[in-house]
Amino acid sequence: MTAVEEKPARLISGPGMLLVWFYGVMVVGAVSRSAYQIATDFQRAPLAYTLSAVAGVVYGFITYTLIRGGETARRAARVCCAAELVGVLVVGTWTLVEPSAFPDATVWSEYGMGYVFIPVVLPLSAMYWLRKARNGVAA
Repeated sequence: MTAVEEKPARLISGPGMLLVWFYGVMVVGAVSRSAYQIATDFQRAPLAYTLSAVAGVVYGFITYTLIRGGETARRAARVCCAAELVGVLVVGTWTLVEPSAFPDATVWSEYGMGYVFIPVVLPLSAMYWLRKARNGVAA
């Protein structure tokens, strides 16, 4: 007898699809920006460019987990979104308190002001959606 594999519960129905779209755009923005900056002028602002690259990786992982679906992916995405929010708040505050540490902006500088504050709103929205998905609303 073979076990029937259940398809993971979808996380990208309704508003989840909008989250995937926004995270996808942020992946492209953060990765392309940091790759260019690291390749052309890394010594100017290594911390800022490295943090932008980290943001791109985080966005990529969250995008992947949202598309993958299932309970394990939902939990992983929630943890990653919480870490993302902490990163945005820490880096955003750091860039305001000690701007000299950042000769160039990161994706998360000033709470994502250069990205219309999407970096601070996105993890909050995603965590809310993922919580709803746990309760079966997203399925």
